[in-house]
Amino acid sequence: MTGDRLPDGGFSLLVPELDVHDLAASLAFWCGTLGFTVAYSRPENGFAYLERGGAQAMLNVANGNWRTGALEPPLGRGINLQIAVDAVDPILAALDSASWPLFRPAHEAWYRVGEVEVGVRQFLVQDPDGYLLRFAESLGRRPLSPGEPA
Repeated sequence: MTGDRLPDGGFSLLVPELDVHDLAASLAFWCGTLGFTVAYSRPENGFAYLERGGAQAMLNVANGNWRTGALEPPLGRGINLQIAVDAVDPILAALDSASWPLFRPAHEAWYRVGEVEVGVRQFLVQDPDGYLLRFAESLGRRPLSPGEPA
């Protein structure tokens, strides 16, 4: 699972770097189950740069360099990382095959954005360290429901 290239399309402007306890377990989940690939890695440093359809994340074995507090599971409390995908069903199937529990099952959600609503079919899952990942498939846009404040 080691790569040696820059991410497709270059580096995103915002890329989370997640401290993990077991890089091998995290890579098995992120790459083996969720479909990410390793763009490049530094195995000697416990680091991997991942991508999937334009989404990017860095995984790094916790080493204290960026620690602002105790790293107690679940990690990433108070944040969820939304990852836009073409379709959630293949990921749901892979998670089911791996007997990996969902934090919240697939559901439809509509969010007001200005004068329209933007829809997604989404689900949430925690990675091996407890980071909350929200995979979202676009359902398009629709006008606001009558009586809905703009």
